[in-house]
Amino acid sequence: MVSDEHKRVLDPERDAGALKALTHPLRIRLLGMLRQDGPATASELAVRTGESSASTSYHLRVLAKYAFVAEAAHRDGRERRWQAVHSVTSWSNKAMEDSPASRGFVSLSRRRQIEHLEASLVRYEADVAEGRLGQEWVEPSGITDLMPRLTPESLSELWEMIDRKLEELAARDAEDPRAERVVFVAAGLPLAPRGPDAEPGREEPGGDEPGGDEPGGEKSGTAGSGTEGGSGS
Repeated sequence: MVSDEHKRVLDPERDAGALKALTHPLRIRLLGMLRQDGPATASELAVRTGESSASTSYHLRVLAKYAFVAEAAHRDGRERRWQAVHSVTSWSNKAMEDSPASRGFVSLSRRRQIEHLEASLVRYEADVAEGRLGQEWVEPSGITDLMPRLTPESLSELWEMIDRKLEELAARDAEDPRAERVVFVAAGLPLAPRGPDAEPGREEPGGDEPGGDEPGGEKSGTAGSGTEGGSGS
């Protein structure tokens, strides 16, 4: 669970401009980079994204206009450094259902989280292969795609339990020098049953292995670019 001072909760009516600002894929990417890797200049972010410095500088200014980023401490007086203001952007799924624009924002954000998971998997595998992460990280790392049957109340309870446990573990490990940034992505997406008239050729999630991929110690892994929505947000 992220404390309130580190969370930006968006309201679809009050924050229409901020929601629109976050629909640009590069802005979402820049904000995620600042949250994951810390303060950076527009030039540094340009190198990492393959964009021009003029482009990253412009989009950072838009993010600053809507209070997603702010100036960070400068190493020198030559170039402005930026930092994320909050570690998480959150919202109420129920409130976001009220308009097509806010529903579109939620859909875009979720797909960006999936892209972030894929990019994080590539980065994790490279970090292990090239020795930037020790072998002690191999066993607890992983991805799972279990499909339990739950009620709406149980799914809400599951989110609350995850939040409480993450808060507890993050506090415990805050000063441990062995701790690393862990990307943790969780999804709870109910699916209506498919009848005999389901679309031809449409595969059900999970493929031939409903239990999903649970490596080694049966842990689930990886986390987002700092967006969340739904229960309690």
